[in-house]
Amino acid sequence: MIDGGVIDADICAVFDRSEKRAQGFASGHGADVVGDLSELVARCDAVWVCTPTASHRSAVDAALDAGRAVFCEKPLATDLSGAQSLVDAVASARVPAQSGLVLRSAPVFRALRDLVESGTLGRPMAAIFRDDQYFPIQGTYGSKWRADVSQAGGGCLIEHSIHDVDILRFCFGEVGVLSARTANFSGHEGIEDLATVSLSFTSGLEADLTSVWHSILSRGSTRRIELFWEEGMVWLDNEFRGPLHIQTSDDISERPCPSPQWVDDLPLRNDEVGLAVRAYVEADRAFVDAMAAGQPPEPTLGDALVAHRLVDAAYRSAAAGGVPITVA
Repeated sequence: MIDGGVIDADICAVFDRSEKRAQGFASGHGADVVGDLSELVARCDAVWVCTPTASHRSAVDAALDAGRAVFCEKPLATDLSGAQSLVDAVASARVPAQSGLVLRSAPVFRALRDLVESGTLGRPMAAIFRDDQYFPIQGTYGSKWRADVSQAGGGCLIEHSIHDVDILRFCFGEVGVLSARTANFSGHEGIEDLATVSLSFTSGLEADLTSVWHSILSRGSTRRIELFWEEGMVWLDNEFRGPLHIQTSDDISERPCPSPQWVDDLPLRNDEVGLAVRAYVEADRAFVDAMAAGQPPEPTLGDALVAHRLVDAAYRSAAAGGVPITVA
């Protein structure tokens, strides 16, 4: 079994509708492949729900029936009503639950939030956010279900950029009004591969988000952000470890955003995939640590629900030709 020497926990059981995929994952972790959800939850203290979006609810319900803690990936459901229903069910069951909004664990975004809260650059004014990756039904991702609207609920906006609207809210506060446009170039029905969203924050910040799924297989998940304050400009060209580039009237500097030492000590690949996994392991440890300490895990399913409300508002705006939608 692979042992990172960080927490006293084992991956003990795996269930997947693809037995081959389950066997591949289980073999790398010394886990057993089980035949159904009921057997899975019987073997575990906590359940990670990383299935296609349409399957989240059945897996969560199985965990709740057994009183197990739940880590549920984003988006919680294919539509807003389903997400609300899932959140309500978990709240009624009173089990610990965390959502997979993994950008909150990325050191560069934690540093960005600290910079916002410090007020050293004055008030935030504008954000330009570009998120692109090749259509994730191939390559490293290989998630063919993401081309099926009944499984995914939508395309790049709900499946990928729900992270982006969440991290903007995490750093800059609540959104008051937004407007959006979407387009479909690839031809998968109901799966947009281009979305542009303009968000007006109650703080006064204006943000423009462009989300693209393309066919450039040499480009994996890539986020580029430029931010203007009254007294400075900040940009980042790595969505995980930074650094933050900061320009003021006096100079241009870099603020390092290292991972914790325990993360760097893990046997992770030194490439794009290995870099991305670092944020996931921090989120996973936070979940286990919260359960061990009897504390509520974060980010909560409520955070994921708010992000879904913003995505839903963007879809409604786009369907109406880009009209502004008040969300707060």
